[in-house]
Amino acid sequence: MRITALSGGVGGARYLRGLRALLAPDDELTVIGNTADDIWLFGLKVCPDLDTLMYTLGGGIDEHRGWGRANETWGAREELAAYGVEPTWFGLGDRDLATHIVRTQMLQAGYPLSAITTALCERWQPGVMLVPMSDDRVETHIVIADEAGGRRAIHFQEYWVRLRASVPVLDVVAVGADTAVAAPGVLEAVSEADVIVLPPSNPIVSIGTILGVAGIADALRATQAPVVGVSPIIAGAAVRGMADELLAGLGIENSAAGVALHYGTRADGGFLDGWLVHTSDGDAVGRLNAVGIASRSVPLLMSDLTATTTMARATLDLAAGLSR
Repeated sequence: MRITALSGGVGGARYLRGLRALLAPDDELTVIGNTADDIWLFGLKVCPDLDTLMYTLGGGIDEHRGWGRANETWGAREELAAYGVEPTWFGLGDRDLATHIVRTQMLQAGYPLSAITTALCERWQPGVMLVPMSDDRVETHIVIADEAGGRRAIHFQEYWVRLRASVPVLDVVAVGADTAVAAPGVLEAVSEADVIVLPPSNPIVSIGTILGVAGIADALRATQAPVVGVSPIIAGAAVRGMADELLAGLGIENSAAGVALHYGTRADGGFLDGWLVHTSDGDAVGRLNAVGIASRSVPLLMSDLTATTTMARATLDLAAGLSR
């Protein structure tokens, strides 16, 4: 079986660890990772979601934080701050720096991000084929109010890390998405998959930015494989991250059903065939089934690998019951 997943960082990576545990020896899992969170810092190319996926699936993640390297130290960050180098709000750990240095050197040598990601994964052996959504530069910017009552755009990392998603969102802009093209293998991974999975990742700045790259959303609409997803919203709140703030800012219903309806059904120009909601959102099941999205209510809290694997199994079971 060939499975393709579109994924952001922490939530998606943890879910994929459970999905990977279900794979048979001849199964293939391709993960298309979001790169719109990427940022250049201190002359280095930082890819937070790709690295979180690689570290989590490769056994090097800080399990408590969910991002960054395990057993990290922060000497370089402290020295940069002592020199007064900005930004001070984004810290790169000493172990993590090595990944960014290698990536940047390879970019400067002319290698595309997709080839670099494959090379980095040679060390981590994540057990999946990890590919960036695009080799082109795409960056998510968040539009917020400025002090004078106008509007200004800031990089997503500043909104999330420095401001901690504490200010209202007026708009979300994926800079460069209108000209970016899918990385090699991305469209094939969608069109040739037997099952396509949307892990519980942010529908706006993770899954949404992947879908914004030319051809990917169209490939999802055209595929004969079932497209099934897992709600990142439980009881009106994001399990992790700021999806609820972004949904509210963009006028999208902040609920498990609301995210599914945002992706849409094939009948209305969307692509979603099946959707899992948490047991507390069981009232969404009938509503989604009525519009053509097969829905089930199951536990969605990834408290440990066993719970996560059970959740991933429910996803595949849902997909198995769908045919096109």
